Amino acid sequence: MTDSAPVDVGPLPIVPGQGHLGPGVDAFDRRVDELLEHLRGHPLADLVFTNTTHVADFSMIWHGIGIVRGIAKRRPDQVIVLAALLGAESLLVNQGIKRLFRRERPTTTGDDRLQVRRPSTSSFPSGHASSAVFAAMVLSGWDGPWLSMLWFKIAAVVGISRAYVRIHHGSDVVGGAVVGLVLGLAGRRIARRLAP
Repeated sequence: MTDSAPVDVGPLPIVPGQGHLGPGVDAFDRRVDELLEHLRGHPLADLVFTNTTHVADFSMIWHGIGIVRGIAKRRPDQVIVLAALLGAESLLVNQGIKRLFRRERPTTTGDDRLQVRRPSTSSFPSGHASSAVFAAMVLSGWDGPWLSMLWFKIAAVVGISRAYVRIHHGSDVVGGAVVGLVLGLAGRRIARRLAP
């Protein structure tokens, strides 16, 4: 299920077939899509992954976690630092890294069976996956191992949701997770310095 219309992501449109990362990556993406197709159409899986992808738009889930956590721990400084770092990460990924690859998405509007927001940027890397791992890295720098496990589990569900709804290739999610991890190492150090 792919759309053939160009996707406008900047000064030049992406046309179908442009921006592939090679046959090995294409094979990986097909395999991921086949595995997820076994789950698509299951009411619980559709509910979980579609809603997860919605609440992760614009990092809303991470801002919400940051606010609740900040109130519980009485750390408004950490709420502000997390929000600022997420904004910087988003700018770097969506206006910087994505423009280097300009990869076509598997579909422009997601799987026909699932309702998702139409993205305005190119596909690689997944911004949702990147911000999820980035946020988990920053939060885990402040919290102990048990909460850190929770943050990374949420990040994993966010990343998988993007391939599930067919708005990203599986390799976009992996690429986003790697970008989030690298940026998160720096973000964690900055966060600990600004709000120890």
